[in-house]
Amino acid sequence: MTTVEDAKNVLSKILDSGSKKNLIELAWIKNVRVILPRVIITLSLPSFANSQRDRIVQEVRNKLLKFEDINDVQIEIDHNVSQSNEKGENNFQELKNIKGIKHIIAVSSGKGGVGKSTIAVNIACSLAKLGLKTGLLDADIYGPNTPSLLGVTEENPKVTDGSGNDQRLIPIKKFGISLVSMGFLIEEGQPVIWRGPMLNSIIKQFLYQVEWNYLDFLVIDLPPGTGDAQISLSQSVPISGAIVVTTPQQVSLQDARRGLAMFKQLGVPLLGVVENMSVFIPPDMPDKKYEIFGKGGGKILAKENDLPLLAQIPIEISLVNESNKGIPISVSQPDKESSIRFTELAQIIRKMFIN
Repeated sequence: MTTVEDAKNVLSKILDSGSKKNLIELAWIKNVRVILPRVIITLSLPSFANSQRDRIVQEVRNKLLKFEDINDVQIEIDHNVSQSNEKGENNFQELKNIKGIKHIIAVSSGKGGVGKSTIAVNIACSLAKLGLKTGLLDADIYGPNTPSLLGVTEENPKVTDGSGNDQRLIPIKKFGISLVSMGFLIEEGQPVIWRGPMLNSIIKQFLYQVEWNYLDFLVIDLPPGTGDAQISLSQSVPISGAIVVTTPQQVSLQDARRGLAMFKQLGVPLLGVVENMSVFIPPDMPDKKYEIFGKGGGKILAKENDLPLLAQIPIEISLVNESNKGIPISVSQPDKESSIRFTELAQIIRKMFIN
């Protein structure tokens, strides 16, 4: 089975025609992900290398398609690469990494009410159950629900000593993950009426002024839609990949398409689609499955955008009840079908980025 390391090894044979350095070393090829039978890469060429683009793209495809289990290569274009200076030197406009965080996964939806926060929480808990150091950033500024979903609404995060920019927020630890949320900073029921600079400021504080320590994954629960928060986040940190959550309903697909288009425009790699509420499983008849919200929406959205359908999460009464208690279903009842789907999803994410 082809791994990320296998893909990087063959891609390291592709050279810049000028310096003769390989494109992995130059960071012109990055974010290599293997989602069999597909490989996804990000191509980040400085302006002075644009004349090599067609040749590089062809070489990337040729080398990766030689693997027997690979039949598709997706190339994302990084639009955040700056222009070269007069001397022709590589002058990347690099996004600012968060120290100690290896991979950032954004969970998004085109509209509210599709269970995006539930998906984000259970992804984070499932990654932690796999032994991966995981953080969860609730960037849904206008509707911060993760404290309720994790049963920590009464807790108050501490702040390190110091003042101003020297202070750091210490995340709340629960179920093996580190959590930061706007919900800790406002009173219940208090509206957040922020736009533009204020919103950008708080998101950057949540990213850079938190004692995240060392994480394998930081899962970010984005607000629904395509507004300031998504743009600010995408222009602040290098997102390893985005997951778009939808339901089978056609109205959900219409909004999810806008979210996918936004990420493409911002140059954020897309990992795939998660269909939530795919079927209802009655507790007294676990062998029965009812498509109460329609059928096939996630599959349609994934096919339209040439993306994998990463998971189909069913509705179970236990999932709802456990969420109301502040215990993710992936923690409390690992044998339920929804928990199994979350575990499989976490395993897929792990394979994309960790050998």
